[in-house]
Amino acid sequence: MEKPPIVSAAEWQRARDELLVAEKEATRAQDAIAARRRRLPMVAFRNDYEFDGPDGKKTLLDLFGEQVQLAVYQFMDRGPDAFCPGCTWFTDNVAHLAGLHEAGVAWATVSDMPLSQIETYKKERGWTLPFYSSHGTTFSDDCGAGRGFLLSLFLRDGDAVYRTYSTTSRGVDRVLFVNNILDLAPYGRQQDWEDSPPGWPQYPTYG
Repeated sequence: MEKPPIVSAAEWQRARDELLVAEKEATRAQDAIAARRRRLPMVAFRNDYEFDGPDGKKTLLDLFGEQVQLAVYQFMDRGPDAFCPGCTWFTDNVAHLAGLHEAGVAWATVSDMPLSQIETYKKERGWTLPFYSSHGTTFSDDCGAGRGFLLSLFLRDGDAVYRTYSTTSRGVDRVLFVNNILDLAPYGRQQDWEDSPPGWPQYPTYG
């Protein structure tokens, strides 16, 4: 297997410092994008959707709990006994919700799958995060997720709810803990779309 050049510690540090310049440029660009994101206009959103949960019906307002901000991940519905591997991977990565709560952000995973299907899969995967069914509602379509996946952020002011941000595809990918650590690792994510040295281990993304 071909490897990058083996060099002295001093040569490595020079190459690392050059890469750090590019990394800092990317960080500053991300900071500027985040500042624009915080200034996006908001859109009023219905607050009366009813979701099925293990403790009964919940409205969109209920999903906020005591928080004024809410993050919702919409998990794809692929039919009975079929589960999106990407959504599963994303949900496996959701952690430390207490940290979000400390910053005033509630979390909810929502899917058009019936609640019974969700509960069975939660038990199989060992998930304990809040997970609700939007089956029979227009929530997914109204968010623009359709039959896909989406991450949306909401803000409440009293009983009024506003949608502030949404993202999908690689926008969702960038928040995953494991993926971000793997991007720093020598072999990367080991997925066949990556630009890696010849001979580096690579596999289909969901293989």
